[in-house]
Amino acid sequence: MLLDITGWWNALDSFEKIIWTIALIFSLLFLVQTIMSFVGGDSSDTDSIGDSDEAIGDDDGVGTQYFTIKNLIAFFTMFGWAGVAAYSSGYGKGVSILIALLAGLGMVALMILLLRNVGRLKESGTMEINNAVGKLGETYIPIPAKNEGAGKVRITIQNSLHEIKAITEDEVTIPTGKMVRVQRILNNEILVVTAHLS
Repeated sequence: MLLDITGWWNALDSFEKIIWTIALIFSLLFLVQTIMSFVGGDSSDTDSIGDSDEAIGDDDGVGTQYFTIKNLIAFFTMFGWAGVAAYSSGYGKGVSILIALLAGLGMVALMILLLRNVGRLKESGTMEINNAVGKLGETYIPIPAKNEGAGKVRITIQNSLHEIKAITEDEVTIPTGKMVRVQRILNNEILVVTAHLS
C-alpha cells in the first residue's frame, strides 16, 4: 500500500502536490482543533492575534476581526480540497485557484456568521437578575438582620438555579434553609429579601 501511495504521489505534477499538501496539512490541523474544542483545550486562540473569535461572537462593536487561527485553518482546509477537486475535474491552474479562493472565503464567511449567531444566543440566555423580584428562594448562608451583613440565597431565575448574595431589613437573622421572598435588587447584584411566612 505504501508503494501505491508513493507511486500516486510521484505521478502528480508540482501544482497538484502543492494543493494536496495544503489540503492534507490543514485538514489535520482542523481535526486537531475540533478535538481540542470538544475536550476543552481550545482556549480562545492563545496566539498573538488574541481573542478575536470571542470578539466576533460577542459582537462588541470593535470591528469584526477576520484574521484568527481558526479562520485561517478553515480557509486553507477548504482552499486545499476545493483546489484538489477543481484541478482533478479538469480545470486549469488559474480557474482551480480561483475556485479554491472562493471556497475558502465562503467557509470563513460561514464561520463568522455562525459565531455571530452563537454569540447572540449566548447573550439571550444571560441571567437577568431583575427577574428575581417577587420570587421565592431558600437561604443558603444565613442573612444577618437589619442590613448588618450579607448571606446567600439559592433561587431559580430563568429556569436555572443560582446562588446570589442577599441582605435583609428584617429584625431577625434569616437562618439557612428558610424560604425568602425577593423584594428588590440592590446595585444590580444583591437581593434584598424578607422571610417568607408560610
